[in-house]
Amino acid sequence: MRCYAIGDVHGHLEKLEDIHRRIVEDRAATGDLDAPVYHLGDYVDRGPDAPGVIEYLATGKARGAPWVLLRGNHDAMMLSYLTDPQAAAAHWLSNNIGGSETLAGYGIDVWSARTRTDIRQEARRRVPNRHVEFLTGLQNAVHVPGLFFCHAGIRPGLALTQQKEEDLLWIRRPFHDDTRDHGALIVHGHTPVREVTHYGNRLNLDTGAGYGKALSAVVIEGTQVFQLAENGRRPVIPIRR
Repeated sequence: MRCYAIGDVHGHLEKLEDIHRRIVEDRAATGDLDAPVYHLGDYVDRGPDAPGVIEYLATGKARGAPWVLLRGNHDAMMLSYLTDPQAAAAHWLSNNIGGSETLAGYGIDVWSARTRTDIRQEARRRVPNRHVEFLTGLQNAVHVPGLFFCHAGIRPGLALTQQKEEDLLWIRRPFHDDTRDHGALIVHGHTPVREVTHYGNRLNLDTGAGYGKALSAVVIEGTQVFQLAENGRRPVIPIRR
């Protein structure tokens, strides 16, 4: 069984297009045109072109690309901001979150002296319904034999079928610190690392694209993991803990 997975994008369309170019090249080398591509979420915030990323992914999916689109915590915050007035607090627009950059990509000025209500009303007008539908349709997790794909991780000790959305989108330390076998390799992002890292029971693909660093992708074949580098495949070896 072969599949691909891509880490946190954070509004970097050019990096996402380059990663998909590498996947196309790997497909050509293997002759496998149908292996699924799991996108681990956080398509928006911090980067320059969140609208372009959403449009690229929505268009590819509509054309029948074998893409699986998972929900990240930033995607969930954007959807909540647009659809739930009670939850539309300024938190998403805080400097360290990146919502301001996302709205700026839609041509919305969030930095001048305007009320929160005015900004949100303009966002509701400018963000296309197609993009809201895209955010609404994202999945929290996917479990296939031997692999479990999600954005942030899982709650250790809880069955994979019983995981809660909050953990799948937000968890960090309880998951990172647990060295047990979870019944499947957990493929996730959410917490930036310097390079794609295989911990034995989990595989972290967030290499900091949201902070100007690389966007990473891997191809998984059985128990083997290879990063799709600029010059081809590079084995990802589990580290000892």
